[in-house]
Amino acid sequence: MNKKQIENALRDYNWMINEIKRQRELLEDAGTNLVAQSGIESTLPKAQGEIGDPVAREIVRRDKKYTWVHKLEVKVTFIQERMAVIEEEREKAVLECLLDGMSMVAISRHMGLSRRHIYNLKDNVVEKLSKKTNYSLPKANCS
Repeated sequence: MNKKQIENALRDYNWMINEIKRQRELLEDAGTNLVAQSGIESTLPKAQGEIGDPVAREIVRRDKKYTWVHKLEVKVTFIQERMAVIEEEREKAVLECLLDGMSMVAISRHMGLSRRHIYNLKDNVVEKLSKKTNYSLPKANCS
């Protein structure tokens, strides 16, 4: 991952964790609450190029979701595996606050430091995380 991707992953970490958790709960219900058409609608012709079966459409939708959730998991794992390289206490505090979903302004208030100082600490964290690795994200086809 490049520095910009790491920065984005740090910013988005909190919602990615919540989304992975939510998606796993939803995927446990796979196949429930699906009802096929009945009555006159079931005998009518279907539009060309579309899947007429609601179960098949749901399978296609969930397959795309698996790919997307996997991509989020890769980003989260990337950050989790590299957190140990941050050893300076203020940098650790900024990292933890970012991972908890706090804004830069909120972190600044929380730590009693200027926003510029917080941005510098965040930049140091990103720099250390980027030097730690030659790892790149797999390209997932989410189309």
